[in-house]
Amino acid sequence: MSAALDPARSVIPSDSDLVRAARGLPVSRTPVWFMRQAGRSLPEYRALRAGTGMLAACQDPDLVTEITLQPVRRHGVDAAILFSDIVLPLVVAGVDIDIKPGVGPVVATPVRSVADVDALPPLEPERLVFLQTAVRQLVAELGPTPLIGFAGAPFTLATYLIEGGPSKEHARTKAFMYAEPEAWGRLLDRLAISAATFLRAQVDAGASAVQLFDSWAGVLSAADYAERVLPHSRAVFDGLGGGRAGEDRVPRIHFGVGTGELLPLIGDAGADVVGVDWRVPLDEAARRVGPDRSLQGNLDPAVLLADRATVDREVSRVVQQGRAARGHIFNLGHGVLPDTDPGVLTHVVELVHELSVSPARPTTPAR
Repeated sequence: MSAALDPARSVIPSDSDLVRAARGLPVSRTPVWFMRQAGRSLPEYRALRAGTGMLAACQDPDLVTEITLQPVRRHGVDAAILFSDIVLPLVVAGVDIDIKPGVGPVVATPVRSVADVDALPPLEPERLVFLQTAVRQLVAELGPTPLIGFAGAPFTLATYLIEGGPSKEHARTKAFMYAEPEAWGRLLDRLAISAATFLRAQVDAGASAVQLFDSWAGVLSAADYAERVLPHSRAVFDGLGGGRAGEDRVPRIHFGVGTGELLPLIGDAGADVVGVDWRVPLDEAARRVGPDRSLQGNLDPAVLLADRATVDREVSRVVQQGRAARGHIFNLGHGVLPDTDPGVLTHVVELVHELSVSPARPTTPAR
């Protein structure tokens, strides 16, 4: 049995190292989890998913529970991340989206006008019974290990709706943003409500933290992000309630790819933790973000495909640079690559713990 699932541990999820690091409190060791740890590289995941489509799997509470637990059992990570998909709230609401293997989400009727925006169905909370069932099952199984809730940010969801699927340039999205400011605002308002509803359901069912993925925000300038995107991401976090950062709300993590120039703004959207990709060293990211927020990241996922000496060197570098932040949650700078050896992930968890263990953590009241 992994330490993460050891019933002898007296720690509760809200006082776990992950939650404490997110709040900038002392920890016994640097907490570790991996984006896309639930699936992809694990043979047991591929066996379980055989014959089941991604969107169907994400709506089956028993499958969600088992897939989410697999990396916790195997790697001993310090947090579970809900197995889900970034477009799931749209699908559950009734938008016609299919995930095509080797392509990604494909939207049957892309959004290209104000009428298209107004035709989008809202996400009704009663449609999320399956989600809350999965979260409750997971919380019961995980014990002291925290569960991180999951949702896509309004901008990234807008890119899929407008482009009709994945895109490298996001040209249609940016053209729509510039040419149709009223429709753009209405679209992101709707998507912010949807994301907040999706996250709120997870928090209400027992998630100990949440992460908002703005995967493609890095295609924007800082000025465009600040004016046209940030207010809507802030609305997602505001929709969770809980007021200012502290013990009365679950920690919020905000992550995007290629967002080095946006890091201070991503924090300003309401995050307690700013996720950093591999392009910006964590000590520099700490300087950009400031002393009031923790950091998450940021090993390049490709490093895990290299030799063991390289892995060890780069992991040590990230742990060392992470000490510049108010709090540090070790992670990759993006998701686990499908060809990653699961044994390497387990080794990274053990190495981070070894490098960061504290002789003693101050005893504090449970949070």
